[in-house]
Amino acid sequence: MIHIEQLNQYYGESHILWDVSLAIPAGSCTCLMGRNGVGKTTLLKTIMGILPAASGSLRFEDLELTSRPAELRARLGIGYVPQGREVFPRLTVEENLRIGLPARRDGRRAIPDMVFDFFPVLKQMLGRRGGDLSGGQQQQLAIGRALALDPKLLILDEPTEGIQPNIVQEIGDILLRLNHEQGLTILLVEQKLPFARRVADAFAVMEKGSVVAEGPIAGLTDEIVRRHLSV
Repeated sequence: MIHIEQLNQYYGESHILWDVSLAIPAGSCTCLMGRNGVGKTTLLKTIMGILPAASGSLRFEDLELTSRPAELRARLGIGYVPQGREVFPRLTVEENLRIGLPARRDGRRAIPDMVFDFFPVLKQMLGRRGGDLSGGQQQQLAIGRALALDPKLLILDEPTEGIQPNIVQEIGDILLRLNHEQGLTILLVEQKLPFARRVADAFAVMEKGSVVAEGPIAGLTDEIVRRHLSV
């Protein structure tokens, strides 16, 4: 699905990503982990095309993406839920959900029923402004907005951050259904170990801009956690 090889990225003079290589197989759910500031969000933004890659290769279904814009990546089937959700606060829930529909590959301009099947609360709040929703509802809206594009790959940056426990549980249930029932490939950044172990089948750990450990989620040992994740 996604093949990253020797990817490098800079902020000004600062070297942020160092020769990152990572494969995300189709149908998998991979959790990208690491302490704050190690480059996780930068990697996601580089995959999405929000930040440019300085060098290296990024292939999606064997199509080289490194120099292609974010809009094209969305049309190819990459959905992105950024950290902090970034819903449009003055737009209604319906307007937020519709905003990305022009990027759909099939030309459909209606909000898919699947969005409301997974998030029925959004159907009840179509006329409410995004900024008036709770944090958990905004996260559901952000995920629903990404799903409205009918993605092949869903990227989520800390989807449980600042969310009440019952919504965290619900989001975990939905990610499992999307992955297991819909076959959607998922890449997420997550700090909560129990959540990661519950929803992911693979992990990758970053430190100082590089991937330092990866494998099946069962291989996320206490030693790896102690060395690379404990604070």
